[in-house]
Amino acid sequence: MQRHVFHITERATFAAALESGSYQAESLAREGFIHCSTREQVLGTAQRFFAGKSGLVLLCIVTEPLGAALRYEAADGQEFPHCYGAIPLEAIVAVIDFPCTPSGGFELPDELSVFD
Repeated sequence: MQRHVFHITERATFAAALESGSYQAESLAREGFIHCSTREQVLGTAQRFFAGKSGLVLLCIVTEPLGAALRYEAADGQEFPHCYGAIPLEAIVAVIDFPCTPSGGFELPDELSVFD
């Protein structure tokens, strides 16, 4: 298992998590889990679901505190990490601005190079 997973969200949504003490995406209530990506999957996820969207951040999440709540499950021919519960703020070790390019696509931020 990887030591880090990543989640793309709006800066305002993450700001609300700072007030509540944990991060909960809308998908947790709707689907029962929070969609995450491995470092290798981040760009594909961004292109597919966030193309052209601004105000995004990339949450860098340490997997160990998530324990059994983190499961890798098949989706679109890959194994994606899904978190079945709120993500404690102490598991989020970095929040990186994730702007789209002028063409609406994305590039991996340089800051991501320190995470596996």
